[in-house]
Amino acid sequence: MEIELIDETSQVSKEDQESINNLLEYAANYLKLAPSKEMRVTFVDNPAIQKINLEYRAKDVPTDVVSLEYQPDDFDFSDFEIDETELLELDDELNSYLGELFISVDKAREQAESYGHSYERELGFLALHGFLHINGYDHMNEADEAVMFGLQKEILDHYGLKRE
Repeated sequence: MEIELIDETSQVSKEDQESINNLLEYAANYLKLAPSKEMRVTFVDNPAIQKINLEYRAKDVPTDVVSLEYQPDDFDFSDFEIDETELLELDDELNSYLGELFISVDKAREQAESYGHSYERELGFLALHGFLHINGYDHMNEADEAVMFGLQKEILDHYGLKRE
């Protein structure tokens, strides 16, 4: 899986970025995703994530992670003059993109301290949580929450990023 990591804060170490990349690759393999899948993770501060949260979720507060699942059905190719082979290639390329995550490093630090575990563990937790969202998992009801949170714990435990 191809993961693009962008640190808009200049606060996320190369080691932490590599750790997030490794965790997400592990999770992709765990879910048996195709190697052609792609996603982006952008590390931001609280003011930036508050703007994103307002724009996409209509909530004017900073949050820890915003997950934007890519919806390929949103594209209408009828206005493009391309043949069927090109259309299939373009469709494959668009379907390879899972979505993107925005993670607040400020919230990760705050929550790590509040929960009594490391900043690195909190970053990993938030990245995996968002990753599961862009792969169709949710926690809007008790049954879905049990599935998502169970899978989240299972992956983190198998990866070795357990709660301290």
